[in-house]
Amino acid sequence: QVQLVESGGGLVQAGGSLRLSCGASGRTVSRALMGWFRQAPGKEREFVAGISWFSGRTYYADSVKGRFTISRDNAKNTVYLQMISLKPEDTALYFCAADPTSHYSMDPYEFDYWGQGTQVTVSS
Repeated sequence: QVQLVESGGGLVQAGGSLRLSCGASGRTVSRALMGWFRQAPGKEREFVAGISWFSGRTYYADSVKGRFTISRDNAKNTVYLQMISLKPEDTALYFCAADPTSHYSMDPYEFDYWGQGTQVTVSS
């Protein structure tokens, strides 16, 4: 079992920055694939960024490459999403997710554990 708790969302102007955090606990978290997803009203949940907790390998959706950075702190069991140059279209509820069995995925249906989400709103 993996428990995830997100924080760090908020309201920011276009061009601004935010850092989201995801605290993780559970016996399999050190071998899990961790991902950030987002869901805007009326839209499907979409992949944003992923990181292998074991190897540190990262990958991103094309829409956020060069602006978002995913990282992890093993000592704190925390995954971060640093977001810069935010745009109004980045507005969404952001979720942290864990998949204990995969090494790479962008499919939300392959992630077994989810946090409650943290809202990011970017004003124009």
